[in-house]
Amino acid sequence: MFQGYIRVAAATPKIRVADPVYNGERILELMKEGAARKAKIMVFPELCLTAYTCSDLFLQDSLLDKAREALSQLALATNIMDMLVFVGLPWEVHGKLYNVAAALGEGRILGLVPKTHIPNYSEYYEARHFSAGNEEPIMVEYGGQQIPMGTNLLFTCTSVPHLTVAAEICEDIWVPSPPSIRHAMAGATVIVNCSASVETVGKDAYRKALIIGQSGRLVCGYVYSSAGEGESSQDLVFGGHNMIAENGNVLAEARRFTGETVYADLDLERLRSERRRMTTYPSSNVLAQDCYQTVGFTLRKEELELIRRIDPAPFVPHDPAERNKRCEEILSIQSLGLKKRLEHTGCRHAVIGISGGLDSTLALLVTARAFDLLGLPRNQIHAVTMPCFGTTDRTYRNACLMTQKLGASLQEIDIKEAVSVHFRDIGHNPDSHDVTYENSQARERTQVLMDVANQEGGMVIGTGDMSELALGWATYNGDHMSMYGVNASVPKTLVRHLVRYYADTCGEKELSEVLLDVLDTPVSPELLPPKDGVIAQKTEDLVGPYELHDFFLYHMLRFGYEPARIYRMARIAFAGEYEDEVILKWLKTFYRRFFTQQFKRSCLPDGPKVGSVALSPRGDLRMPSDAVSRIWMEELEKL
Repeated sequence: MFQGYIRVAAATPKIRVADPVYNGERILELMKEGAARKAKIMVFPELCLTAYTCSDLFLQDSLLDKAREALSQLALATNIMDMLVFVGLPWEVHGKLYNVAAALGEGRILGLVPKTHIPNYSEYYEARHFSAGNEEPIMVEYGGQQIPMGTNLLFTCTSVPHLTVAAEICEDIWVPSPPSIRHAMAGATVIVNCSASVETVGKDAYRKALIIGQSGRLVCGYVYSSAGEGESSQDLVFGGHNMIAENGNVLAEARRFTGETVYADLDLERLRSERRRMTTYPSSNVLAQDCYQTVGFTLRKEELELIRRIDPAPFVPHDPAERNKRCEEILSIQSLGLKKRLEHTGCRHAVIGISGGLDSTLALLVTARAFDLLGLPRNQIHAVTMPCFGTTDRTYRNACLMTQKLGASLQEIDIKEAVSVHFRDIGHNPDSHDVTYENSQARERTQVLMDVANQEGGMVIGTGDMSELALGWATYNGDHMSMYGVNASVPKTLVRHLVRYYADTCGEKELSEVLLDVLDTPVSPELLPPKDGVIAQKTEDLVGPYELHDFFLYHMLRFGYEPARIYRMARIAFAGEYEDEVILKWLKTFYRRFFTQQFKRSCLPDGPKVGSVALSPRGDLRMPSDAVSRIWMEELEKL
């Protein structure tokens, strides 16, 4: 448990029907295994101390007594193992029998959560034996201990921030209004489910969808343990379909019919951040105080070597099929956004500065799509190449060939003379390759594009991407400015995949070849003279690798993580690729530039949002341009 992570497990013991002693021993073995693997929460199936399939044997005192005795032994073990454990068993109170999930910790029974919804249809006959649990907790006595019992129990860890656990049982999640809804609204961040879900054809997919959907709606961790081998096969078979989900994503899933225990590291900080960000998520204070009983427990904090995969490219889907789907979706959003703007303004011409680089390539591809949607001829897309001091033959050739293959109009305007005259006018030495030397070229290009747009009655399409905007890697009132920025919320790591997707699916060999060569070209603004005809100014040598900056940007803005946590995550995600010192160096660069360059983002042109992270000052990022980065930088220095 460190920086919000906690390991959880869902286990299915191999049991014997109506043998609590044997079953308790098997559960204890799995608890020991879980403790050795540093699991702090472990969940076992519904009625697993007796077996779910005991039928009328549930009415036998001997079975009920032995189940409680076995539970007491498991409870004692939690003190040594330092775990919160949920185990299913039958429990009699006031002459009624309840199907409960017992919470065990600190060497004692912390609470008993009865099942709310008792199924009595198809293969289920639970109402023959069990009563539905009450929401309002009562106290029951066992072994000289007063134990709270009720559906509205919250188990809150006093030593681990944001860890509050609640339980529901099997059928409870299959009903229209599961108890977990009110549990989460009352403050539970982790829901456990002790289940005995039988296997029938196709049921596993529906079950999985339920778990995924519930964890997503409730913004919680969901640990689901289901009965498996050893249950009576008189009429039914149980598959042990254990799952661990977090906010709509499955972190671990057991192979059915194997008795597999699954482990995963839940991210409590991520859940907290997501709930905080969603202003529609209800406040938990009133509900928790009025309707719930909170049971406190403690867990020892210890360093955790994560088994959870941390994606080095959070903006880019790992699965190729999903990535292609995402690329098609983003291209559609971009082109439809531009289509609407062209329709609204009555523009039938578009003007793009085409450099042969990634961003202007993507902007041209999007514009071509938008023109196709409008039924406008592509030759009314005016691609303007503006060679100057840093332009190389490779990028110039690619810009021209790409424009030709897409059917757009190409205009070449060499700006060397205009920039040289400008240097003379302001008294700048052209041999001084400073920021004035670079930015003068960028602003001259923007002026040319704006004036050409005026000539054509058209619209200048912006090319800058979100990664550049995050770092402020744009010339103010230069490439920073346009009339509609189609790439404004597309990160650089995703720009590459969008261009590659277009190259793979366009069906035109020569266009595909030039797009692939663009992908192979180093990212550069080409504002400094080339060396031996090769690009001399490589962006990532100056501001750092974009894959690192996109990683930093995603976790900073999406979840509000602190620098120390982002640094730790980046070390794990990029292990073997970047040294720790390199990651820290560029993380410092990211924070410094992100804060100092907000003024450029505060006056961004319009552009479509395509993902969960965006920098529009009218939408996702309302940030003062003069905010101070001191506390973030001080934390980085301590690292």
